[in-house]
Amino acid sequence: MALPKIVVIVGPTASGKTALSLELAKKFNGEIINADSRQVNKGMDIGTAKVPKEQNRSDNGFFAGGVKHHLIDIAQPDEEFTLAHYKKLAVETIDDVLKRGKLPIIAGGTGLYVWAIVDNPDIPAVAPNAVLRKDLEKFDLAELILMLKKTDPLSADKIDLKNPRRVLRALEVALSTDESFMDKRKMLPPRYEAVQIGIDTSREELVKRINNRVDEQIRDGLVEEVSGLSKTYSWDLPAMSGIGYKQIGCHLRGEISLTEAIEMIKRDTRRYAKRQMTWFRRDKRIHWVKSAEEAEEDVKKFIK
Repeated sequence: MALPKIVVIVGPTASGKTALSLELAKKFNGEIINADSRQVNKGMDIGTAKVPKEQNRSDNGFFAGGVKHHLIDIAQPDEEFTLAHYKKLAVETIDDVLKRGKLPIIAGGTGLYVWAIVDNPDIPAVAPNAVLRKDLEKFDLAELILMLKKTDPLSADKIDLKNPRRVLRALEVALSTDESFMDKRKMLPPRYEAVQIGIDTSREELVKRINNRVDEQIRDGLVEEVSGLSKTYSWDLPAMSGIGYKQIGCHLRGEISLTEAIEMIKRDTRRYAKRQMTWFRRDKRIHWVKSAEEAEEDVKKFIK
């Protein structure tokens, strides 16, 4: 029996995934499922470049650009939200969208989220170990990476070592179960037939987009957003150490100037985009396009 079809839009941060997914959703009667790990957090809007939510909608859910979005604003910044949580919610959401006769369009730059949907790994829901985590949080990221490389070299080679939350979780699982974080993920038969479309942007254009977006985030009130969050949440939270929040936090604590913080955000965003591209370029199934017209043609052929 043929598998149900889904469309996946990937690419580095600031490459235009949001605009393309909105265009495709309108053209092909779709709904958008978020695959950005930072956009699941409530109250973190400007720094994660969320699409602005429409007001005055009578429907339930998150609407933007006239299209329903899913898996945005579903967790508090201090809430434990694992890949297993994401996959469970994503599968339930995609199945509901399909049941209603709509086209699921997954859009985001978190490679592990996309992998969880497209390749359908069996992700054991290993419960957080509060005692162990408290001990691990005493170490800085460099020390945690070193521990992970010794304890679970396979995972250290696969996950994003720049992401403190990923490193901590991998180490927590490995130490709690005496098994590799990656080895615990056995592959199940695919649930969906996916066409993966990557946005191919030149390095020069991407740098320009990143710089412009950061400047726009500052104008839109990123400093005020981070300041407000700091009144409720600890700077030590993984969510508060994300790009944008960490650097503005340093500024708010008087450690660096705002100009320095802005330049650091731009630099760290460029580095993050490079890591994203390294991840996605490994997947030879992704079809890279340079225009919305190319993407539309791919989707048209795929759904027919």
